[in-house]
Amino acid sequence: MTDSLPPRSRIVRDRLADAGIDARIVVLPASARTAALAAEAIGCPVGAIANSLVLVADGEPILVMTSGAHRVDFDVLAQQLGADAVAMAPPAVVREATGQVIGGVAPVGHPAPLPTYIDDDLRAFDEVWTAGGTPETVMPLTFAQLVEVTGGRLVRVA
Repeated sequence: MTDSLPPRSRIVRDRLADAGIDARIVVLPASARTAALAAEAIGCPVGAIANSLVLVADGEPILVMTSGAHRVDFDVLAQQLGADAVAMAPPAVVREATGQVIGGVAPVGHPAPLPTYIDDDLRAFDEVWTAGGTPETVMPLTFAQLVEVTGGRLVRVA
């Protein structure tokens, strides 16, 4: 029942509905703060987990949706973005920029849209799983829906 969704997940669901996407947000029995935990709970390949990383590129927060199969190489990403420096955002910046906590950042539902970059490796999966606004919620989207709803630019991150 969607009324049992956490408030942050309801915001995500509503933003997706506004974009014409009927999202199925799943509440997991335990936190899925890592790609491996999420993949195990869902029963999908770890590469199909779209990790939502809030990073800081030249001092500005950005969202990078990356495959759970690998780690972001900040130098490679900085080159792709034309940035001098890219680093992990501190928890306070993540919360301020998204309204969500680390481990639960959805691709949408933020106070204001963030510049979004999507790992080209996610293209290999028809369905990708993202956080649903909390560390205990996940949702499937097609790769095309992820790109469309975020307005994300495809990049190489490794």
